[in-house]
Amino acid sequence: MKSAEIRQAFLEYFREHGHEVVPSSPLVPANDPTLLFTNAGMVQFKETFLGLEQRPYKRATSSQRCVRAGGKHNDLENVGYTARHHTFFEMLGNFSFGDYFKRDAIRFAWEFLTQTMKLPADKLWVTVYEDDNEAADIWLKDIGADPARFTRIGDKPGKKYDSDNFWSMGDTGPCGPCTEIFYDHGPDVAGGPPGTPEEDGDRYIEIWNLVFMQYNRAADGAMTALPKPSVDTGMGLERLAAVMQGVHSNYDIDLFQNLIKAAAATTHSSGLDNNSLKVIADHIRSCAFLIVDGVLPSNEGRGYVLRRIIRRAIRHGYKLGMNDPFFYKLVAALVDEMGAAYPELAKAQTQVERVLRLEEERFAETLDQGMKILEEDIARLKSKEIPGAVMFKLYDTYGFPADLTADIARERGLSVDMAGFDQEMAAQRERARSASQFGGGYPGKVDVDAESEFTGYEHLADQAEVIALFAGDQPVESLRAGQEGMVILNQTPFYAESGGQVGDAGRLQGRNGVFGVTDTQKQGHGVNAHIGKVEHGELKLGDTLKAEVDEQRRQAIVLNHSATHLLHAALRQVLGDHVTQKGSLVEPERLRFDFSHFEPMTAEELRQVEMLVNEQIRANAPVETALMNYDQAVEAGAMALFGEKYGDQVRVLRIGEFSTELCGGTHARRSGDIGLFKIVMEAGIASGVRRIEAVTGQGALDYIGETEKNLTRIAAAVKGGREDAAAKVNQVLERNRKLEKELEQLKAKLASSQGTDLAAQAIDVNGIKVLAAKLEGGDAKALRDTVDQLKNKLGKAAVVLATVNGDKVALAAGVTKDETGRIKAGELVNHVAQQVGGKGGGRPDMAQAGGNDPAPLDQALASVEAWVREKIV
Repeated sequence: MKSAEIRQAFLEYFREHGHEVVPSSPLVPANDPTLLFTNAGMVQFKETFLGLEQRPYKRATSSQRCVRAGGKHNDLENVGYTARHHTFFEMLGNFSFGDYFKRDAIRFAWEFLTQTMKLPADKLWVTVYEDDNEAADIWLKDIGADPARFTRIGDKPGKKYDSDNFWSMGDTGPCGPCTEIFYDHGPDVAGGPPGTPEEDGDRYIEIWNLVFMQYNRAADGAMTALPKPSVDTGMGLERLAAVMQGVHSNYDIDLFQNLIKAAAATTHSSGLDNNSLKVIADHIRSCAFLIVDGVLPSNEGRGYVLRRIIRRAIRHGYKLGMNDPFFYKLVAALVDEMGAAYPELAKAQTQVERVLRLEEERFAETLDQGMKILEEDIARLKSKEIPGAVMFKLYDTYGFPADLTADIARERGLSVDMAGFDQEMAAQRERARSASQFGGGYPGKVDVDAESEFTGYEHLADQAEVIALFAGDQPVESLRAGQEGMVILNQTPFYAESGGQVGDAGRLQGRNGVFGVTDTQKQGHGVNAHIGKVEHGELKLGDTLKAEVDEQRRQAIVLNHSATHLLHAALRQVLGDHVTQKGSLVEPERLRFDFSHFEPMTAEELRQVEMLVNEQIRANAPVETALMNYDQAVEAGAMALFGEKYGDQVRVLRIGEFSTELCGGTHARRSGDIGLFKIVMEAGIASGVRRIEAVTGQGALDYIGETEKNLTRIAAAVKGGREDAAAKVNQVLERNRKLEKELEQLKAKLASSQGTDLAAQAIDVNGIKVLAAKLEGGDAKALRDTVDQLKNKLGKAAVVLATVNGDKVALAAGVTKDETGRIKAGELVNHVAQQVGGKGGGRPDMAQAGGNDPAPLDQALASVEAWVREKIV
């Protein structure tokens, strides 16, 4: 049976037995920051098992895509070296939520394997938890399993409930015994049955684990029976496919063989039994599906794990002789294999290919540089261990990941000093912390034991009572004229900074004093604190004040905030569903929106986004908010940010039919209030993260007005009208380029003529012509060209030339190739550069440097002869 047929047979079997077939959830777990990736079929049912979520069915089955390449579950290092480790795999599972239990779960498993899959019973081996007599009786008495192929697995020495056959969701919570089914690959394969000292061999391979959630474990270790025991099972599709297809290695199944053939064709490799091809075939699956689920390469979190996997695949391509991008070409083959089961993969094919190709191009230079440096360091090793300092230098200077260094070391029979690498990393983090220390402004967080109601959704002014006052972080009874502090009211229309929206400003006015509010921040248990200064009079605890938000400022903020939601929706329409918010800032003057995307936006894409947002503004759709529970909000289509903590009740913002998101900020009444939307900047701020800044309303009109003024000035400067200003500017630029080219040619001629004269000044030092001189009127390119001319003219030579422009010194050094073994151009140029306040570097035969102290240049050039003489003695 092919892998696709096995997957379908499994789901169909359980569908016929009353199970709801549930689609695979994404690899990024929804609203669960405790997990890096979905690593088991039960992840999407976690809340159901915990009793926090009700589903309309009590039985479910799925084929869940999983990644184990980071965090607690990390198989990355083993991929390519073992028969069954993968970064990506599919877990077939059936689940019962308080419905059937051990008897039916065991019966389903045995029936599926022996009748549907037609596996011989004498090829299966069963294990149960040592104390689980109920499961043992079901196997031995009801199913009729062979007692000779049955094992009880106990706890590890001195550790109660710590067994391969006892499962826990965590240190506390649901847990229970499990039973595992193994397949016997036969006596030709080394290894003994589970539970024996030889169990680590490959003869007996676990294919299915049936977990019985039977108990709840308290913090003190006490176990109590769950009122509704449940079942969670998991079986690796790839392992079952290996059994059904009569092969021992997962990499020999149809799915992998097709990907390995595609990888071999793409890398021009002969033969299919190659570990590098296996690594590439495995990694294209995890990389493609992670990108499908919104993960992009970056330097942190999930994006960093993805980057590591991509770079590991590229490195194995490099081993096979591939120096050009190749990995992205395998996406098409993967779509052929898995696109029918996962339509989202086929839909995102172009996006996945673009992301992988860009990452390959970025890494190509890093890989080439890193490999050369590593090869040199390995050649100099005096032991069988690569030092941590070498690993850190490769990582810190060349961006070469430590796990790649470890991978290469493993292939060469070397070890790595990970402890030394970690020590270097810790030292770097400490240096970074020391460098980033700065003085804080007013004030830090204070502990406010009070409750304050926010009334600013409905109106911008309110009567309120002062319930707390702070000067710095100290509570006080009053604040006097000129004194800075914080005021806490029992209710307030002032919005506190949150979700990217800046805090409100305004005035608190009472009978005895006025407090100017410059900012509003959350303090203590979420109360809105008014930060500012007493303008005159005095404020006391218990005073009644009129709290007035600066209306014009708030209005500008709400326009920008509502426009941010429209921008987010427009970006997803134009660029794709991979776009997610990575940060935002909403203030009166502008909006700033950071989002996940893998390359700069084109002018046409920016135009489309602007057009979509302005279309929605002209549609003048209502901006509506509603309170509902989180699940209802998600079902209604509201976007939630992963990692954000949401309460039972969430605020859903809907702008027409265009945008629906969770948001607690303040907004316009209708989209038309925004008036106009204009993008003023788009740029990258981190790997895989872009930033857009935009203006709305009066700010947009002001921006366009200023642009019009600048266009008029440019038109006047090039003596044309506004309509032909661009053409006139292009003419000026073209003329400027011609003049620069002519100037460069003149400089080259001048340098060449000087070079001819300089050649006569070369001094013979033990058969090498040494020349150190100044070049008048040259630039960096002229220096390099003249050095090359002199090297050709002088034969065996070491040349240093310098030119001075104001207080800057430019240097170039060249050494003929037959002398680079004794004299390095980089060392030579640095010898001079250090004396004129600079440094530089380059190849052994050509190097450049700069300095900012021309005064000692003559003396520095004069020292070259002695320096060369010392090197060649």
